[in-house]
Amino acid sequence: MRIAFLTAPEGVEQVELTQPWQAALKAGHAPVLISTESGEVQAFHHLDKADRFTVDEVVGEVPADSFGGLVLPGGVANPDFLRMNGKAVAFVKEFFELGRPVAAICHAPWTLVEADVVRGRELTSWLSLRTDIRNAGGTWVDEQVKICDHGPNKLVTSRKPGDLKAFCAAILDVFAEEMTAR
Repeated sequence: MRIAFLTAPEGVEQVELTQPWQAALKAGHAPVLISTESGEVQAFHHLDKADRFTVDEVVGEVPADSFGGLVLPGGVANPDFLRMNGKAVAFVKEFFELGRPVAAICHAPWTLVEADVVRGRELTSWLSLRTDIRNAGGTWVDEQVKICDHGPNKLVTSRKPGDLKAFCAAILDVFAEEMTAR
């Protein structure tokens, strides 16, 4: 199954991109790096520049329905940039309209808040987002990983890089369910 990994051109937390990516590859999925611009994305180790990754597709030029699921890696700058890009926000929202699974870690739920898809859902994130999530109508919980199946799709969220093992296991389970349902 093709899995979209949506990032901004700069600011994605490298480990939150690479660990789920590798887990998806090992499970037989086809991860695709989507960004708001062609070229490369600059990853970070917290605030320090890390590796660069080649963009496969540009948001707005590829339809969400060509993917079985979406992963939103964190980093502070990454989701802040994405939530200011109308095409990125529309791309995220389309996964919810299609009923496809979405996974978001750390600060990534900021993009979900902007897409207005957290209302009535239970999710977790980096602690500083809890008020934003509550103000957007979601219920914030302090859990390593939260799977919410309220609505037509499943939403998998995690708090931080330290939760990546549980996050990767949860997204693989949810993506496997999606493949079986198709």
